[in-house]
Amino acid sequence: MQDMTKGPIPGHVVRMAMPITFGLLFQAAYILIDRYFVTRQGDDAMAGVVSAGNLQFLVMGLTQVLAVGTTTVIAHAVGRKSREDANLAFNQSLLMGALCALMTLLAGYALATPYMHLLGSDAGTKAAGIAFLRWFVPGLALQFVMIPMGSALRGTGINAPGMIVQIATVLINALLAPVLIAGWITGHPFGVAGAGMATSISVFIGVVLLTLYFAKLETYVAFDPASMRPRLATWWRMLRIGLPAGGEFMLMFLYMFVILQIIKPFGASAQAGFGIGSAVMQSIFLPAMAIAFAVSPIAGQNVGARLHDRVRETFRHAAIMSSIAMLALTLFCQWSPEALVHPFATEHNQESLKIAAGFLRIISLNFVAQGIIFTCSGMFQALGNTVPAMLSSATRLLTFAIPGIMLAHRAGFELQHLWYLSVATVTLQACTSLLLLRGQFRRRLVEAPAASVS
Repeated sequence: MQDMTKGPIPGHVVRMAMPITFGLLFQAAYILIDRYFVTRQGDDAMAGVVSAGNLQFLVMGLTQVLAVGTTTVIAHAVGRKSREDANLAFNQSLLMGALCALMTLLAGYALATPYMHLLGSDAGTKAAGIAFLRWFVPGLALQFVMIPMGSALRGTGINAPGMIVQIATVLINALLAPVLIAGWITGHPFGVAGAGMATSISVFIGVVLLTLYFAKLETYVAFDPASMRPRLATWWRMLRIGLPAGGEFMLMFLYMFVILQIIKPFGASAQAGFGIGSAVMQSIFLPAMAIAFAVSPIAGQNVGARLHDRVRETFRHAAIMSSIAMLALTLFCQWSPEALVHPFATEHNQESLKIAAGFLRIISLNFVAQGIIFTCSGMFQALGNTVPAMLSSATRLLTFAIPGIMLAHRAGFELQHLWYLSVATVTLQACTSLLLLRGQFRRRLVEAPAASVS
């Protein structure tokens, strides 16, 4: 356990964010490596994986319910020095995760084919997406088992074990991708199905490694069968915090669904180009995401300890760090987005690369705003009220979906019109998040703070 109610805030942010950055970097590397080999299967394969992979946002929303609820409740317990409560929350999150994993398996296999028939731009895209999902669904289900363990460690202020396991799973996935997708060594390529296999195998190994860590090394929270009996009051404590945060990712699923539907008439090359561009964009978001993940346990412990000045100070430093990093990345994307998508080049996907580069050049205009949104979301989690974050995301969906659908039906509609609309709506969302966070500070940080020791 790491006590973050003392010491300089910037130091805690850097200490927590650095290992998270490395973990996310490897996660981004997995996505990019996966996209690299899938791209070489053709635009239909890429479009199918992108369309099918959008389901990951839905699953991420559900896992985020567990992740945020577990991290926040445990961080507050650590701040109150209540180890018993932290251990109860950990074991209840494991039980909830196991139930969600089972439901994901059942729903995933039942709905894979109807989902791809709805989103696929042609027969090849639909077939590729279905083949991918058959092997990808187990990996999605196993996320519900792995997430509670990593979240519990983050709530206690420990990042290294989770980071190491995450790096290990990404390396395994990266090694398996060329073997299973392209048939390296074995001479038996599985194509897009291999991409799903690689993910599911690597996540399974990650679950095993984290289980061994908790069984052998972790001491603050631990597996306790007696604490795994359903405790509905504890479930509600975590769900009350986690559901709105998960709603953010579910809204992101809908946001991506709308985009894929709007660009569907442009064909597989447009969906493939968007898939390449969005994969690169996710890797660009790493610094801001790492800072946001660091903010939640740092501010959360100080909320639990009633050190309100330190809560505000955490946001101030995190927002400045995030904005500086995202501004630098914006300038690079304005200068040469082609350099970022060039590694995905093949003889037959020049149109897709052109779309991807154009997407990055325009969408980079909202990188700073997106960093602010991430930081605010981390603060909402720390405060124990993630409803404002969901409301902020809802404003983005509403202001994007309705105008976007209207634009798509106008003569002369082009893809860049959609990207500019996204920039405007993300900027509006950032302003909304800041206003809502200011209101939360006024409501929740009203009592005189305890003396802070720096």
